[in-house]
Amino acid sequence: MPRNDWTPHRRDDGELLGWIHPVGDDWVPVDVLGRPVSAPIDWLDAETALEDHGIGWLAEPWMLEGEADSPLRVRILEVTPDVDGSPGRIVVKIDDFGDVNRPPTDRFVLPWPVPSRLRPPRSGDPDPRVL
Repeated sequence: MPRNDWTPHRRDDGELLGWIHPVGDDWVPVDVLGRPVSAPIDWLDAETALEDHGIGWLAEPWMLEGEADSPLRVRILEVTPDVDGSPGRIVVKIDDFGDVNRPPTDRFVLPWPVPSRLRPPRSGDPDPRVL
């Protein structure tokens, strides 16, 4: 658990969706990358926010800045939050578009919670499928 006052919230199948932590009289839901999912709200709404947010977005492409001249399209391989004082990490690899015949692509290890240089794609980002 990233912080002592963070309570894990899991799906019915046991998969971690994130945590809920107190802020004043309210609660903040935080996803597995360590990002707030909403502003402070009541406990039941925080649970609903995490369930609605889900984890399917982890499988989407992401953009990593700062490793090349332009942002790299990457896929998240691993998310390990801070645990008992040990720093967590996020491991990404350059998107290989599922090509199993392609040589392995570069991997990058980032700190947890997610740094701002790992972000969802935006309009105008380079498309590695276009030469």
